[in-house]
Amino acid sequence: MNIKELVASIEIELEAAEQRELRARKEMELLLVTAQQEMRSDLSPEDDSRFASLKETVQNARVDQASIKRKLAKARQVQADEARTDDDLEHATAPEGLPRTAARTASVSVGREERTYHRGNDPTGKMFLNDIVKQYTTNDVRAAGRLQQHMREEMVDRAQQGQELRAGEVGTGAFSGLVVPQYLVDMVAPHVANLRPFADICNKHPLPASGMSLNISRITTASKVELQTSENAAQATPTAMDDTLLTINVQTALGQQTISRQAIERGYGIEDVVMQDLFRQHATLLDSTMLNAATHGLTNVANNVSGVATVADLAHIYPAILGAASQSETATLGMAHPTYAIMHPRRWFWLQSLLTTQWPAFTQPGVDPRAEGTNTAAPYNTGVHGVLPSGLKVVTDANILTNGGTATNQDEIYVVPDVECHLWEDQGNPVYIRAEQPAAASLGVLLVVYSYFAFTYERYTNATQKVTGLGLAAPSGF
Repeated sequence: MNIKELVASIEIELEAAEQRELRARKEMELLLVTAQQEMRSDLSPEDDSRFASLKETVQNARVDQASIKRKLAKARQVQADEARTDDDLEHATAPEGLPRTAARTASVSVGREERTYHRGNDPTGKMFLNDIVKQYTTNDVRAAGRLQQHMREEMVDRAQQGQELRAGEVGTGAFSGLVVPQYLVDMVAPHVANLRPFADICNKHPLPASGMSLNISRITTASKVELQTSENAAQATPTAMDDTLLTINVQTALGQQTISRQAIERGYGIEDVVMQDLFRQHATLLDSTMLNAATHGLTNVANNVSGVATVADLAHIYPAILGAASQSETATLGMAHPTYAIMHPRRWFWLQSLLTTQWPAFTQPGVDPRAEGTNTAAPYNTGVHGVLPSGLKVVTDANILTNGGTATNQDEIYVVPDVECHLWEDQGNPVYIRAEQPAAASLGVLLVVYSYFAFTYERYTNATQKVTGLGLAAPSGF
């Protein structure tokens, strides 16, 4: 990266920090204006917590700006010195018979021209994968140049979005965390795999740049408010608030594949076989872990309303879903609201097959009162599949286990408030790749795909619910 590109990159970084401060200040103003319009004397506890977080964001952004400005000043000084040197060379008198030295030129292309790897020139990732192998195995200068330019583009793009690359993601010599072009990661959806329907509707947060755990404070002992016994009398039994620390582990999703140089350089379609398979299996693992992990997976955290769905018919299944929604609402009391019913595809299609002569007592806007909900006919892994009469949105997920119960043939239905299904991961769902040579003598190259993530549903006990029972045994024909 020449000095002009470096200055441009730092200027973008400074603008991103200024925008972070501006956005936080605007949101702080909005919280205060809303409280004023609603004639509230103070912010709500939730707004107060958000205000404090925004204030911290403003302070951090101002600290970042001061540091970036110092860095920018030094870079501009170097640029000015270089410009003077170029000017001296331009006007210097060359010895007779020698050509005059041309001034050096630099162009700023990062973020203004098309990316090094994009859908137009590398739709399936073959060139990207080929460059990895060539640079790593033969030190190909042109391949290394393209990869380094790609990483500079990532640095600029992330600075514009208020993100940073971790230290291990910026090298190309040993490929310790080379960032995969985002359009290749996005291509995971069309491939056949369970993928991540549930993860995609969760409340997403950017993963902190360092550390292997996250800590959240949970208020477990609330203040006590009592009626005053008489004028000027002190509170009889005041109670101090207390909290409990919720620690969430950062996990690593990891996959690998050893391929030959011949397969990449002379094979046809190998990029789909290798890269896309790794990407879609990565997405599947993350989603399955969030649902089924021991102790902290949704199936183990959600409150079980077992025994309600005892018969495989609408009269038993639908009330059980509403019972779960009721318990979720009671557990959170306005801090969250049940919004989604997550179920296996076989359960959703089975529900659509049922017929009834009874109409619901209460209708939902947009739902025909003669039906038990609506079907959006959306393809798998593309969002909401339907809406139940209660307003719960249906999302299907094939990562839900189907071997539950004593007969090991039952699936589960989860009723969740999406705001209390928290997922931390790098924005844009980045997946990184590193190349190693475990079999150099046989021209084998090991490609490793990995990413970090963390999740929790445990801020409020029983915020998430699940419906189980004999009525959720495998339906015939589904």
